[in-house]
Amino acid sequence: MSLEPKDEYDHGEWLREKDLTPIESTFLTTLMWMDKRFRIVDYLEILETLYYRVNLQMPKSHTEQYGLDNKFWYWYPLYALGSFSTLAYAVAAISGALLGFYYSPSTAGDPSAAYNQLTFIMTDLNFGFMLRSIHRWSAQVMVAAVFLHMLRVYFTGAYKEPREVNWILGIILISLTLVFGYTGYLLPWDQLAFWAGQIGVEMSLSVPLIGEWVAHLLFGGFSLSQATLQRMYILHVFLLPFVVTTLVAVHIGIVWMQGIAEPH
Repeated sequence: MSLEPKDEYDHGEWLREKDLTPIESTFLTTLMWMDKRFRIVDYLEILETLYYRVNLQMPKSHTEQYGLDNKFWYWYPLYALGSFSTLAYAVAAISGALLGFYYSPSTAGDPSAAYNQLTFIMTDLNFGFMLRSIHRWSAQVMVAAVFLHMLRVYFTGAYKEPREVNWILGIILISLTLVFGYTGYLLPWDQLAFWAGQIGVEMSLSVPLIGEWVAHLLFGGFSLSQATLQRMYILHVFLLPFVVTTLVAVHIGIVWMQGIAEPH
């Protein structure tokens, strides 16, 4: 398809001739305004053509290959785990962003400022207890859903060619999900967080050859300190969300191109 300039066309007159609802009229007016300036329709058509060309090279799904009804109702719960994981991640991200307005990653004081802020959220902030509970439970649901999703992919053989790249992405994502949970577990800076952090330090030191370097990089030393909490906060709030969101988008994009591998 060519991106050569097209002849001018009176879109406004065409729009007035149609019997459209206000929503349809607003949508088409916006689309035409954008298209006139940025040629978005042309580029969308190019993406559509590319999508179908890519799909021609992909193997047919089980239902397409054997001409079966696509409504395997008894498989639906297992095949919704990926979407369920994404939904849980979105809920955790939104609730976590709201919690970030009130959290302070500081170990100063006894008890620490981080713990005091958590106490404030749980006891004094309006809907704070509910907000933190939503964040915690959505994170736990996400871990469980991702794990079950990986099991479903493995036992139905959906990791095989040509979907092996997405399987590798899934392994990376479940690993990052566990790192997400661990970094968030340390942020309250209570007794549970302290001893979980100490276990992390000992595990880092057990890595052959580079153990001390890993402990300094991730925990700021061989014992827990302000540097430890600062690192966990940066990982949990600034680094992991961007990395995980990007990989999730790529993961879903590959599924969209290849189609879902139904059970055989």
